[in-house]
Amino acid sequence: MLRNLFCILVAVISLLVLFPIACVAMLLTLDPAVSNWFARNCWAPVLLWAGGVRLVVEGQENVDPRRPTVYASNHQSTIDIPVLFKSLPVNVRFIAKSQLRWVPIVGWYLWLAGHILMDRGNTRSAIASLDRAARRVRAGISLIVFPEGTRSPDRRVRPFKKGPFALALKARVPVCPVTIEGSGKVMPKNSWNISPGEIHVRIGRPIASMQFDPDDREGLARAVRHEIISQSLAMGGLGGNREEVVSPRGLEGVAR
Repeated sequence: MLRNLFCILVAVISLLVLFPIACVAMLLTLDPAVSNWFARNCWAPVLLWAGGVRLVVEGQENVDPRRPTVYASNHQSTIDIPVLFKSLPVNVRFIAKSQLRWVPIVGWYLWLAGHILMDRGNTRSAIASLDRAARRVRAGISLIVFPEGTRSPDRRVRPFKKGPFALALKARVPVCPVTIEGSGKVMPKNSWNISPGEIHVRIGRPIASMQFDPDDREGLARAVRHEIISQSLAMGGLGGNREEVVSPRGLEGVAR
């Protein structure tokens, strides 16, 4: 109980202190990449330390800062966000829910940093956001996506949404499968019960989108999801059903 309160306190203080400093730094330097420095070197380490997390990362040789890439990760916990900031030493942006734009301080940070805010309930708006994201990637910015669309309630890899793979195919950039194991135990979905422990991250070899037809979103999703499930099992995780590849339109975390 005391650890949970301590973690909440640290999260609130870091939000109120570090995010405004990052916003001011971006305004003064006119460089959105400054946001990554703050997230990777200040915000993420503080949150992981407060939660008693020991982070173990494999496969960083598969990260090329000079190559724009879509990093597709499974999603077990809210803590996955600082975990990925710390694990991926590259200039990245997240695709996030559009509702976050209205959250004080967080919304300002996301907007100034150039993260992609997407309204998944509005098809036209979502398509426009994907087009904007594709232009951002072609310009040299890498993206982090959670293709499950939501956190897994049982730590298994859930079916994927096809949007992130339409983005990769449109931008003609590789997709790098990233697997997180342990975060769902440290901080389960819909819970503030935090248990210290190890979180393992494995960054797989990039999968070239050019080997797929421009409209084969499901084929690319299947290849990336297969690799994430394989990495999960190799790391002692629960994997997932390989046949439940994609979710139906409008739904997240369930099979078609």
